[in-house]
Amino acid sequence: MSYTIRAIFPAICLTLILPCSQIAMAADPAPAKDAKPVETPVERAPLPSRSQEDTLALERTVPAAEQQQLQAGDESFLALWKPANVDEPKGAVVIVPGADESADWPNAVGPLRRKLPDVGWSSLSLSMPDAYNDGVFARAADAPATDDKTASDKDKAKDPQAKAPDPAASAEVDAAAAAEQAAAQAELSKANAEKIFARIDSAVAFAQQNKARSIVLLGHGTGAYWAARYMSERPSPAVQKLVMVTAVDSGKDTPSLLDVLPTLKIATADFVNKERPVARQQAQDRLDASKRVKNARFTQVALNAIPGNSAMEQDQLFRRVRGWLEAQ
Repeated sequence: MSYTIRAIFPAICLTLILPCSQIAMAADPAPAKDAKPVETPVERAPLPSRSQEDTLALERTVPAAEQQQLQAGDESFLALWKPANVDEPKGAVVIVPGADESADWPNAVGPLRRKLPDVGWSSLSLSMPDAYNDGVFARAADAPATDDKTASDKDKAKDPQAKAPDPAASAEVDAAAAAEQAAAQAELSKANAEKIFARIDSAVAFAQQNKARSIVLLGHGTGAYWAARYMSERPSPAVQKLVMVTAVDSGKDTPSLLDVLPTLKIATADFVNKERPVARQQAQDRLDASKRVKNARFTQVALNAIPGNSAMEQDQLFRRVRGWLEAQ
């Protein structure tokens, strides 16, 4: 190759490369300095419900031999079973805890389920479903004030033909909204009752499968309300006694406990702590309601408060419950 060709060859290559570089730069522009990286939303796992947390805690702390998975409709739930420590059991006590209480709750529920087997009664303590209002329901966000709304309000103020809202129409809208909310609340309440009744049904069937000669339904707190309502709406020949311990209404369901008690046809014990004015009045109302029913099989037993000694209070409750069961 001659010297002239060797001299001009690099220049020819450079003229061919430069247009390609300009095209590539145009196709891939440099990112803007102010551009922000796109953030990918992080998906968080839903938090476990109260009943799920209680179940996990019980599965870790309660012996596996006491754990029973029962079926209620489409869902399974944990129950704690302790067979009677005698050769001929007297029967089984199905324990219904109150709201926000586990199947091994330290007040009444746990002590009774552990002590009753030593006096001839098998115990089956249930895990209850989450109440339908345990969750936080979303509330519609208030619409922010806008310039358009302000302008519209000014226009209405200037317009002499603008009319004030009709009070009758507003009242009708409010009444319709209240009725819709009440209907939705009633549906939720009905669904919650069905879940609880299904679990009690399953517990009674389990006790029967284990040859329980007699079945007692025992409710604590709001669990006493549900136990009484179950025996009112779904009386089972297998359940022959009802025990209520410090019974209270659920506060949002109907009928009330005071309305349910007169409909019961089985022997019922109402263990009450009369130290508190509200509890004392509610207990007196229940006693008065039972007196108005002919042939009522209702007994009310007063418990003494022992401040600072929870163990003695639990032992007192156990002895009173045992005494009533044996008297029957």
